[in-house]
Amino acid sequence: MSSQPHSLSSSYSAKDRSASLWVSILYFAEGFPYTVVNLMSVIFLKDLGASNELIGLTSFLYLPWALKGVWGPVVDIYSTKRRWILSTEVVCVFFFGLLAVGALSGQAIMASIVVFALIAFTSATHDIAIDGFYLDALDTDRQAFYVGFRSTAYKLAWLAGNGGLVFLAGYLSEKYVVAKNPDGSAVFGNVSLNLLGRVVSFHAQEFGWSVSFAIAALLFLAIYLFQLWYLPHPKIFRKDHVTANPSSAFFDSFRTYFSQEKIGWIVAYVLIFRLGDAFMLKMAPPFLMDHSVKGGLAISTAEIGILYGTVGVIFLLAGGIVGGFVIAKQGLKKWMWPTALLQNFAIVLYWFLAKYKPQIEWVYVVNSFEQLSYGLGVSAYTVFLMRTVRPEFKASHYAITTAFMAAGVLLPGVLSGYLQTAMGYENYFLMSFLVAIPGLMTIYFLPLEASEKR
Repeated sequence: MSSQPHSLSSSYSAKDRSASLWVSILYFAEGFPYTVVNLMSVIFLKDLGASNELIGLTSFLYLPWALKGVWGPVVDIYSTKRRWILSTEVVCVFFFGLLAVGALSGQAIMASIVVFALIAFTSATHDIAIDGFYLDALDTDRQAFYVGFRSTAYKLAWLAGNGGLVFLAGYLSEKYVVAKNPDGSAVFGNVSLNLLGRVVSFHAQEFGWSVSFAIAALLFLAIYLFQLWYLPHPKIFRKDHVTANPSSAFFDSFRTYFSQEKIGWIVAYVLIFRLGDAFMLKMAPPFLMDHSVKGGLAISTAEIGILYGTVGVIFLLAGGIVGGFVIAKQGLKKWMWPTALLQNFAIVLYWFLAKYKPQIEWVYVVNSFEQLSYGLGVSAYTVFLMRTVRPEFKASHYAITTAFMAAGVLLPGVLSGYLQTAMGYENYFLMSFLVAIPGLMTIYFLPLEASEKR
């Protein structure tokens, strides 16, 4: 990375390229490492036999996202955000390759957790640069308009990872199932490969996941090459003190952020609004995969991939697009409450699944509604987060805000496995809904009218 400040000019501006295309690719690239670390990892670890307690503890992988506000100003001050984006993508490609190798090791669980942590730190820095780039390249109206595109692209990354790659891992594993135990669990065979003249055998589960992670590396390499060619060079105009005195700018970024109107309520909202979501989402895949004797629904890994990658995704994308459109047209204030209520009501539906254990068709219905409401709710949440920034510190302010968001997800995730084990799935999902209520109440105190003017 060059230590030079942002360039004030460039060969062409963001308007020279299709914003709908580069925004979509950019936010797919942001969402994909997050998906691997925080969504795919849960299914991967559960598939390899990790306990719910260990899966809950992997919420510490959120830590780089919770702390990224600390080094956010560095991305704002040094080099260009475009260069930060491309450099971190190269590093992610390397780490995805390490995941593919680590999945075949004798210590696949521990090896993968170490690599997930490295990806998390790189991805958090990648996010800072992407969000700052978006805020630099688009004016306020277009930022709101394209929130649907970025949310949709981000969720498509979920589809690619939590849908397609999870299905592939499950399919390859099930291809080598040699028996079924009475409780429904599978007995897997081995996969033998000829590597450099030497025959090596792997467990079928590890092999399936290794292939999926290798494809993840190739996909991200393709994204990097596309962005190297297509990502625009937005013209940036910055205050003189930012470029002249980087040390002062670093501290100014924090001072200006925490001097905002009602900053206490803003931080409270960002920290606790997604509390119920954080509890529910961390234990939803283990609930769907656990055997009925443990209170789960006994859905296979491949079927989990289909569940997250078919009808549910259509509703997720619809929620993101509709949410971004109506907020851009009618304003955040009008849609903040309706979307928030829908998003949190969906948590109750997992309590319904845990209590009544209906047929698989109902699981698809619940998942579809939950994805639709999540898409709507996150659109409003994201637009509000974008309006907590100041023009001279866009990347660092947004990094601080999203760091609070990550911190609000980290702690409940860490506790989730222990609480679920102690309470059972039914009571756990009911508790998840109840703890969402305080976050809803903070909306009353947010400066929504002031945010509309930014």
